Amino acid sequence: MEIGSIHQGKVTGITKFGAFVAVEGEGSGMVHISEVANSYVNDIREHLTEGQEVTVKVIGTSPEGRVNLSIKKALPPPPRREASFAGNHRRAPSGPPNFEDKLKAFMADSESKISEARHHADKHGSRRRK
Repeated sequence: MEIGSIHQGKVTGITKFGAFVAVEGEGSGMVHISEVANSYVNDIREHLTEGQEVTVKVIGTSPEGRVNLSIKKALPPPPRREASFAGNHRRAPSGPPNFEDKLKAFMADSESKISEARHHADKHGSRRRK
């Protein structure tokens, strides 16, 4: 799957951090909870169910072959709201990311890896022998 491409897929698993989506003939990937909707998502199950058909956009891949997907980036952009006064405008920070941005990215990546490992273990069973 190429970055930027848009696909139809089916939700195959849901975790507290995201959802796994299978794209027919292309493989599967994970939609992090922050990529589900244009609004804050507290409980992913309020937005998605297993077996649901969704449109996803490929937003990244890792050297290990993990595919990162987004539902919200496959949707048309939300309408822009005008602020009621000039003080409401906040600029996105420019320059290198600060510690909090780096930590947030690290935590999201870690949660994604753990969720993917658990999903794989649940789907295929444990291979350890006693």
